[in-house]
Amino acid sequence: MLQIGPYKLPNRVALAPMAGVTDLPFRRLCAEFGAGLVVSEMISCNPQLRNSRKTQWRSRHDAEIEPRSVQIAGNDPLQMATAASYNVAQGAQIIDINMGCPAKKVCRKAAGSALLADEPLVQSILLAVVAAVDVPVTLKIRTGAAPHARNAVTIARIAEDAGIAALAVHGRTRDCAFTGQVEYDTIAAVVAATDFPVFANGDIDSPVAAAQVMAYTGAAGVMIGRAAQGQPWLCGQIATHLETGVTPPTPALAQQQAILHRHVEQLHEFYGPVMGVRIARKHVAWYLAMRPDAREHRQLFNLLELPGEQLHYINQISTLPTNEVLAA
Repeated sequence: MLQIGPYKLPNRVALAPMAGVTDLPFRRLCAEFGAGLVVSEMISCNPQLRNSRKTQWRSRHDAEIEPRSVQIAGNDPLQMATAASYNVAQGAQIIDINMGCPAKKVCRKAAGSALLADEPLVQSILLAVVAAVDVPVTLKIRTGAAPHARNAVTIARIAEDAGIAALAVHGRTRDCAFTGQVEYDTIAAVVAATDFPVFANGDIDSPVAAAQVMAYTGAAGVMIGRAAQGQPWLCGQIATHLETGVTPPTPALAQQQAILHRHVEQLHEFYGPVMGVRIARKHVAWYLAMRPDAREHRQLFNLLELPGEQLHYINQISTLPTNEVLAA
């Protein structure tokens, strides 16, 4: 069984940290449906942002989701160490360091995957964070800053030497963002060069794909990102397939409708009626993405302004014309 520090995970499938996606309501659902590890949205290490509304939302945890893994981001070793200590004091049981985000607004601040181009700074940050807390510290990276500068193996060795407990590697470089074909050769090289658990990440969108990537790379686990959007049951399906070779069926239409209803209701409760309604729109679009009439539903749903209107619309979905289930 996969282990991170003192924590034995129930399976080998983790939900990737995704800004604007893996909030507490979504993490709860994915954990309920079988994700072995869920990681919070990225939290800035900037202490000036600590009391902002966004950081407060991202810092909320549920004691039932354990181990509670909180991702922090920044480029200053002292600030990162301080942020790690602060979040542990707030209940984090694992600190995850973001060196994988390719977003321009993050990389412009020399954080996220931009850090991969500065190996001495990577080492300084990792050493500072590991020394600052008494919980496991994990790291998420990409294969390098650019296709001609893939240095994930070097970064992984630095991380292991610094005391990082586990590593997740997305099979693209910073410059690739989310375009082009993901490559797993570098992930396999990282696995071969290190002894700590490595999660393979990138374009793993089905149980079969997960099994193939695990076999090809030798990774200890897989990390599921965008494919889980609108499919909180996917991590659990993958976990069962990896364990037994059998894939549980996708929830029936009525079950998906009930899951969606509950998810949106929890978003309203978590964010309040104004922001909850706004944030629910993108989640509903992901749930409905595989319907042939998804665009029409998205346009109609986005016009709704009240929580009750959104929930009523979801209740009517099963009576609306479609030949497909809500999600594949």
